Amino acid sequence: MVEVFTGRTLLNKDGDFVDPEEALRNKVVGIYFSAGWCPPCRDFTPILCDFYTELVDEGEPPAQFEIVFVSSDKSSDDMVEYYHDMHGDWLALPWTDDYKHELRQRYKITAVPKLVIVKENGDVITDKGRKQIRDRGLACFRSWLDAAEIFQNFKG
Repeated sequence: MVEVFTGRTLLNKDGDFVDPEEALRNKVVGIYFSAGWCPPCRDFTPILCDFYTELVDEGEPPAQFEIVFVSSDKSSDDMVEYYHDMHGDWLALPWTDDYKHELRQRYKITAVPKLVIVKENGDVITDKGRKQIRDRGLACFRSWLDAAEIFQNFKG
Protein backbone atom coordinates (compact mmCIF):
# COMPACT_ATOMS: atom_id res chain seq x y z
CA MET A 1 0.00 0.00 0.00
CA VAL A 2 1.27 3.45 -0.80
CA GLU A 3 1.14 4.76 2.72
CA VAL A 4 1.98 8.27 1.60
CA PHE A 5 -1.63 8.72 0.37
CA THR A 6 -3.45 6.64 3.01
CA GLY A 7 -6.70 8.27 4.05
CA ARG A 8 -6.62 10.71 1.13
CA THR A 9 -8.80 10.85 -1.94
CA LEU A 10 -7.28 11.27 -5.38
CA LEU A 11 -8.90 12.41 -8.61
CA ASN A 12 -8.73 11.01 -12.11
CA LYS A 13 -9.00 13.03 -15.33
CA ASP A 14 -12.79 12.54 -15.40
CA GLY A 15 -13.07 14.24 -12.01
CA ASP A 16 -14.00 10.97 -10.28
CA PHE A 17 -12.67 10.24 -6.81
CA VAL A 18 -10.23 7.36 -6.64
CA ASP A 19 -9.14 5.28 -3.65
CA PRO A 20 -5.34 5.45 -3.50
CA GLU A 21 -5.09 2.02 -1.84
CA GLU A 22 -6.61 0.39 -4.89
CA ALA A 23 -5.07 2.65 -7.55
CA LEU A 24 -1.50 2.59 -6.23
CA ARG A 25 -1.19 -0.94 -4.86
CA ASN A 26 1.89 -2.82 -6.03
CA LYS A 27 3.10 0.09 -8.16
CA VAL A 28 6.04 2.42 -8.43
CA VAL A 29 4.60 5.90 -7.87
CA GLY A 30 5.82 9.15 -9.36
CA ILE A 31 4.72 12.17 -7.33
CA TYR A 32 4.74 14.99 -9.85
CA PHE A 33 5.02 18.47 -8.35
CA SER A 34 4.15 20.88 -11.15
CA ALA A 35 2.21 24.00 -12.16
CA GLY A 36 0.72 25.45 -15.32
CA TRP A 37 2.35 28.87 -14.79
CA CYS A 38 5.83 27.29 -14.84
CA PRO A 39 7.51 27.13 -18.30
CA PRO A 40 9.85 24.22 -17.39
CA CYS A 41 6.77 22.30 -16.18
CA ARG A 42 4.97 22.95 -19.45
CA ASP A 43 8.10 21.77 -21.24
CA PHE A 44 8.49 18.52 -19.26
CA THR A 45 4.83 17.46 -18.89
CA PRO A 46 4.46 16.32 -22.57
CA ILE A 47 7.66 14.25 -22.19
CA LEU A 48 6.21 12.67 -19.05
CA CYS A 49 2.96 12.00 -20.95
CA ASP A 50 4.84 10.08 -23.64
CA PHE A 51 6.78 8.12 -21.01
CA TYR A 52 3.58 7.22 -19.15
CA THR A 53 1.68 6.33 -22.33
CA GLU A 54 4.40 3.97 -23.52
CA LEU A 55 4.73 2.26 -20.14
CA VAL A 56 1.14 2.12 -18.94
CA ASP A 57 -1.32 2.71 -21.78
CA GLU A 58 0.59 0.76 -24.44
CA GLY A 59 2.49 -1.69 -22.23
CA GLU A 60 1.59 -5.41 -22.37
CA PRO A 61 0.97 -5.94 -19.56
CA PRO A 62 0.69 -2.30 -18.41
CA ALA A 63 3.69 -1.28 -16.33
CA GLN A 64 3.29 -1.13 -12.56
CA PHE A 65 3.56 2.64 -12.54
CA GLU A 66 1.28 5.48 -11.56
CA ILE A 67 1.72 9.23 -11.32
CA VAL A 68 0.05 11.51 -8.79
CA PHE A 69 0.06 15.19 -9.77
CA VAL A 70 0.49 17.61 -6.86
CA SER A 71 -0.36 21.09 -8.08
CA SER A 72 1.47 24.32 -7.32
CA ASP A 73 -1.07 26.25 -9.37
CA LYS A 74 -2.52 29.48 -8.00
CA SER A 75 -6.14 28.30 -8.01
CA SER A 76 -8.27 25.20 -8.40
CA ASP A 77 -9.40 26.44 -11.84
CA ASP A 78 -5.78 26.86 -12.96
CA MET A 79 -4.96 23.36 -11.77
CA VAL A 80 -7.94 21.79 -13.52
CA GLU A 81 -7.15 23.58 -16.79
CA TYR A 82 -3.47 22.54 -16.70
CA TYR A 83 -4.34 18.96 -15.66
CA HIS A 84 -6.90 18.54 -18.45
CA ASP A 85 -4.97 20.34 -21.20
CA MET A 86 -1.49 18.92 -20.71
CA HIS A 87 -1.36 15.94 -18.37
CA GLY A 88 -1.54 12.23 -19.07
CA ASP A 89 -4.30 9.95 -17.85
CA TRP A 90 -2.88 9.76 -14.34
CA LEU A 91 -4.15 10.80 -10.91
CA ALA A 92 -4.06 14.07 -8.98
CA LEU A 93 -4.33 15.24 -5.40
CA PRO A 94 -7.28 17.66 -5.26
CA TRP A 95 -6.10 21.29 -5.23
CA THR A 96 -8.10 21.95 -2.06
CA ASP A 97 -6.24 19.24 -0.12
CA ASP A 98 -3.74 20.94 2.17
CA TYR A 99 -1.78 17.68 2.33
CA LYS A 100 0.16 19.07 -0.66
CA HIS A 101 2.09 21.30 1.78
CA GLU A 102 3.08 18.30 3.89
CA LEU A 103 4.18 16.42 0.77
CA ARG A 104 6.33 19.37 -0.35
CA GLN A 105 8.03 19.39 3.05
CA ARG A 106 8.46 15.62 3.24
CA TYR A 107 10.11 15.47 -0.18
CA LYS A 108 11.98 18.80 0.20
CA ILE A 109 10.37 20.43 -2.84
CA THR A 110 11.84 23.90 -3.34
CA ALA A 111 11.03 24.34 -7.04
CA VAL A 112 8.87 22.80 -9.74
CA PRO A 113 8.81 20.68 -11.80
CA LYS A 114 9.94 17.83 -9.60
CA LEU A 115 9.20 14.14 -10.13
CA VAL A 116 9.85 12.10 -7.00
CA ILE A 117 9.75 8.34 -7.53
CA VAL A 118 8.69 6.45 -4.41
CA LYS A 119 8.19 2.91 -3.14
CA GLU A 120 4.83 1.73 -1.85
CA ASN A 121 5.72 2.93 1.65
CA GLY A 122 6.61 6.43 0.42
CA ASP A 123 10.40 5.96 0.68
CA VAL A 124 12.26 7.77 -2.08
CA ILE A 125 13.75 5.74 -4.92
CA THR A 126 14.94 8.93 -6.62
CA ASP A 127 14.05 12.61 -6.51
CA LYS A 128 15.57 13.01 -9.97
CA GLY A 129 12.81 11.35 -11.99
CA ARG A 130 12.65 14.22 -14.46
CA LYS A 131 16.39 14.11 -15.21
CA GLN A 132 16.39 10.31 -15.46
CA ILE A 133 13.50 10.29 -17.92
CA ARG A 134 15.22 12.97 -20.02
CA ASP A 135 18.57 11.14 -19.94
CA ARG A 136 17.52 7.48 -20.10
CA GLY A 137 13.93 7.34 -21.32
CA LEU A 138 12.03 4.14 -20.59
CA ALA A 139 15.18 2.38 -19.37
CA CYS A 140 15.01 4.18 -16.04
CA PHE A 141 11.74 2.44 -15.15
CA ARG A 142 13.47 -0.94 -14.82
CA SER A 143 15.85 0.43 -12.16
CA TRP A 144 12.95 2.06 -10.28
CA LEU A 145 11.02 -1.21 -10.37
CA ASP A 146 14.01 -3.17 -9.06
CA ALA A 147 14.43 -0.66 -6.22
CA ALA A 148 10.72 -0.69 -5.37
CA GLU A 149 10.73 -4.27 -4.04
CA ILE A 150 7.26 -5.11 -5.35
CA PHE A 151 5.91 -8.15 -7.11
CA GLN A 152 6.82 -7.66 -10.78
CA ASN A 153 4.96 -8.51 -13.94
CA PHE A 154 7.02 -6.14 -16.10
CA LYS A 155 8.79 -7.71 -19.08
CA GLY A 156 10.51 -4.60 -20.52
